[in-house]
Amino acid sequence: MSAPQQVFAHPADPTQGGNGGRIVKVTTLAKDGPGSLAAALAEKGKRVIVFEVGGAIDLERSSLSIAEPYVTIAGQTAPSPGITLLRGGIDVKTHDVKLQHLRVITGADGQAKRSGWEADAFSTAAAARVVIENCTFMWAIDENMSASGPRFTGNTVEEWRAGTSHDIVFRLNLAAEGLADSSHPKGEHSKGSLVHDNATGIVFDRNIWAHNVERSPLVKGGAQVLMVNNVIYNPQHRAVHYNLMDLEWAGHEPVTGEITAVGNVMRGGNDTDDGLPFLMLGGVGDLAWYSRDNRAVDRHGNPLPMFGRYGETGAELIESEAPLASLDGYDILASGDVETTVLATAGARPWDRGAEEIRVLFFIAEGRGDIIDDESEVGGYPVIESSAAPFDAKAWDLATMTPKSRVYPGQKAGAQEHLSPRDRLMRTSGQ
Repeated sequence: MSAPQQVFAHPADPTQGGNGGRIVKVTTLAKDGPGSLAAALAEKGKRVIVFEVGGAIDLERSSLSIAEPYVTIAGQTAPSPGITLLRGGIDVKTHDVKLQHLRVITGADGQAKRSGWEADAFSTAAAARVVIENCTFMWAIDENMSASGPRFTGNTVEEWRAGTSHDIVFRLNLAAEGLADSSHPKGEHSKGSLVHDNATGIVFDRNIWAHNVERSPLVKGGAQVLMVNNVIYNPQHRAVHYNLMDLEWAGHEPVTGEITAVGNVMRGGNDTDDGLPFLMLGGVGDLAWYSRDNRAVDRHGNPLPMFGRYGETGAELIESEAPLASLDGYDILASGDVETTVLATAGARPWDRGAEEIRVLFFIAEGRGDIIDDESEVGGYPVIESSAAPFDAKAWDLATMTPKSRVYPGQKAGAQEHLSPRDRLMRTSGQ
C-alpha cells in the first residue's frame, strides 16, 4: 500500500500538539517506569513521543492519563506491528494533544457482568484542542471514543462551554465492538461515542463506528458537532442521536444543540432494528440540524428513514438551510464514495493492519459481524509479537511526522501504489 498520506483536504487542526518540541523515546513495553509510554506522557513541556519498540502494552485494567499539554504521540514511528494498548484506555485531561496511530483494545478481561470495570477506550475530560487521528478503539466497556467533561462549570453558557471539552477532532478512527452485556455496572453498555453536554467544536471526520448498540454518536444537551463522511455500520437501537435530559438539566434553561452532517453513510447489519432512523431525538432540548447527502440503508440496501424520536416530549428538530459549522477546507466525498474510501484509510496504521482491524473491516465490507458481550466471542485478546528498532530522526519529517522516504515501518516501498482503496484493503489482509 502507498504511504497513508492524508491526501484529502481538511481545515487546519486546532493544535499541532508537541510538534517542534524535544523528542522523547519510548523504549519499553512496560506499563510504567523508565522508558515507558506512561513516563513519556508524564513529562512536562513541548514534546513528540516516538517509539523504539513495537508490540502490546498491557495496562492491566487501568487507563493512561494525559495530563501534561503540548504533546504529540506518534504511533506511526513504532516498528511493525505498532503499539497496541490492552486491557485499558486513554483519558486526555489537558490541552494541545495530538494522538496518532495507536490501537486501544480494552475488553472485559474476565470481569463478571456488572462488576464495575467500566473503562472507555478513549475519552477527553474537559480537554481542549485535541486531535485523535488514525487510531483504533475496540471492546470498550463504556464509550469507544468520546469527548466529555463537566456539564455546568460557571454561571453562563459561555462558561459552561469553556469548562468542558472543546475543539476536539476525531479523524480516520475505527471505533468498534463496544461490549454490550459486560462488566459495566449499568448493564448493557455497547456505546460508540458520547459528546457530553455543552461540548463544542467537536468534529468527526471520516471515522467508522461498527457494531455498537447506540451512540454513533450521542450528542448531549447544548453540544455542537460536525460530522463529515463517516461510516456507521450495524448500529442496534440508535445511530446518531441527540438528548438533553431534563433529569440532568433540572434548574438550568435548555440550550439548543447543533449537528451539521454531510456525506455520512449508515448501513444496517445483523443487529440493526427494523426501520432504524439515521437520527433520533430524545429529551427536552431542541436540536438545530443541517443535513446534506447523508444516506441510510438496511442490510439489504433498502432506504431507512432519516429522522425519528424516542420519548414524547416537546423537543423540536429545527432544520437549517445552511451548515451550522463551517465546511471550509474540507474535501467532502459524495456519500456513494465514502464507504470504500474510509474502509481503506481509517484505523491505526492502514499499511500495517492488526488482525482485529482486518476482521472488523472485512466484515463491514461483506455485511457480516455482530454486537458482542465479551471479547472471547471473537477469539479473545490478540497475541502480538514484540519488536525493537532505533528511531532515526533524520529519516522523518519532524514537522509532519511522516517518513521522508514515504515508507512507514512495516510497509514495503511502492508495492501497492497503483491499487484502488478496496484492493489495498484486501492486499493488506493477504486476500
